Amino acid sequence: MLYKELKDSIKALGFPSIEDFVHYIGVTPSDILEWEEKDDIPYTVSLIIHLLKGDKNLPNNKTLDNLVEECLPLAELLEEASSFPHKLEEMFLLQKELNDSTNGKNWELGVNKFGKEINWLRCIHMEVAELIESTPWKHWKNINAEPDMNNIHVELVDIWHFLMSYILQETNVPKAVSLVNTHCIYEALEEIDVKSMVKEAEKLSYISLAIETGNMPTFSGVERFIDQFFRCCKISGLSFNWLQKLYIGKNCLNKFRQDHGYKEGTYTKIWNGDEDNVVMVSILEKMEDVSFKDLYEKLESNYPG
Repeated sequence: MLYKELKDSIKALGFPSIEDFVHYIGVTPSDILEWEEKDDIPYTVSLIIHLLKGDKNLPNNKTLDNLVEECLPLAELLEEASSFPHKLEEMFLLQKELNDSTNGKNWELGVNKFGKEINWLRCIHMEVAELIESTPWKHWKNINAEPDMNNIHVELVDIWHFLMSYILQETNVPKAVSLVNTHCIYEALEEIDVKSMVKEAEKLSYISLAIETGNMPTFSGVERFIDQFFRCCKISGLSFNWLQKLYIGKNCLNKFRQDHGYKEGTYTKIWNGDEDNVVMVSILEKMEDVSFKDLYEKLESNYPG
């Protein structure tokens, strides 16, 4: 838009003077002088004029189009994040239910129903070791091997089981959801730096040991754990949605096995040529949103037994 067009538009919109328009849109008189000298109006001001006039066809601007295109992934991520509190609540409730059934009531006190000590910190430490074993970290063996990313993601899900349990030991479900929620908003990397991934995973062990040895306050450790865990997910290419799906999947399949004779030895683990966990993952991949109930029903419909 040219400067003359701006003046004509301002009059047509009913502004007594250009000073009134300047005050209305929040720019300074020096801005107006600059527009007059260049005989060119910024796109945002031109857009305001068109919107005030009620024009249906707004002016095109390549810069704005590029900006919108760049913001779309973030907008989609933020829209997706609106479902995170519900998904987190479901996972924490499932974890509490699992711990109640396997460890007995009041497991949060650190002892299971058989009187055996519960040590979530040690559990996390051991799972980190299993994650690292899925990478070619050894300088004397399989030097050029590729990391087993599928198993690394599974190990991260296992760590998540124990981390949730540790968080629930220190607080309740609503507070746990509040603590974790903002950390779930991230974009998982597509390019995986294995060396960096191992170093970041090891930090989870360092946090465990720092709390265990009294060198880090417990609640501060919880916050550090959460932040570091989702950093590990990000750099290993594990999105929050896939983390949630795998978590629901593992819990649901375990429940399904128990309900269909796993303890009695009558459960069928091979489903039409594939192991049940492979079938479960293939079902997850086709589900946009996963809930325990929906997945259980799909497993039921696919079960050959």
